[in-house]
Amino acid sequence: MQERETISIKALKAGDREAFAAMVDAYSPKLYKLALRMLGDPLEAEDILQEAFLKAYRGLENFRGGSKLSTWLYRITANEALMRLRKNELDTVPVDEPLLLEDGAEVPRELKDWCCLPEAELMNAEAQGTLDVAINSLSPTLRAAFVLRDLHGLSTREAAEVLQISEAAIKTRLLRARLQLREILSSYFSERMER
Repeated sequence: MQERETISIKALKAGDREAFAAMVDAYSPKLYKLALRMLGDPLEAEDILQEAFLKAYRGLENFRGGSKLSTWLYRITANEALMRLRKNELDTVPVDEPLLLEDGAEVPRELKDWCCLPEAELMNAEAQGTLDVAINSLSPTLRAAFVLRDLHGLSTREAAEVLQISEAAIKTRLLRARLQLREILSSYFSERMER
């Protein structure tokens, strides 16, 4: 997030519609991707994007400039997505518990080494779909940290600021998210290594 921000905060606070339209045009793609990654549903992501911009518009007079405009917008969008996730109460997959099969049997989770997979295999459409499902299975707090830091490229400091938590908390959430993703995706990639 090293881009320079060219939208005038003063114009936004003065109610300049062109400045607001420029802000929406500039940030919609990134904020939509954030909401989509966190929610996994394009319609929900569009809804969250609209809610986030509406909340930003209503809250512009409270924006003090203590953070960048982009960080403030990410925070609003992430908070809206987290509230929606909490409302929907999505299931999560704990990394430290065994898998429970339909017949009640427990199977220990396996972690595989993915070092030998060619990059093309990691990036194909099937793998991307599997990764999307795995990301959506993370708890909202872990998903938010992972999406902001690893998918949107925010620094640890910026991600912590967006989520209003410490840098240590972001690092902990990232570690947990990555471990859970690795565990969830291990069976998928281990099958590909055997081919």
